[in-house]
Amino acid sequence: MVQKDDWRLTCQEEYLKNCNVELKEYKSKIDSDHRHCAFCWAKFSDNDNDLHSGYYSETGHWICPACFNDFKDMFGWKVIDE
Repeated sequence: MVQKDDWRLTCQEEYLKNCNVELKEYKSKIDSDHRHCAFCWAKFSDNDNDLHSGYYSETGHWICPACFNDFKDMFGWKVIDE
């Protein structure tokens, strides 16, 4: 169970509470070759050693699968299919 003093919690409720999220493949873009998990800073990129998929929020934030599982109930996320 996640504790309120978990080091990964840094006021994300301001922009991620009750958001819709979608499980997506990460694709690098012209303006950025990588992104980070909004909680643990795990790296999403096209590089072999980085994450290639995760949860993308309607507010434009990536969440790694581990943090998604840890915080889904606390944040009330709804997974949508596109």
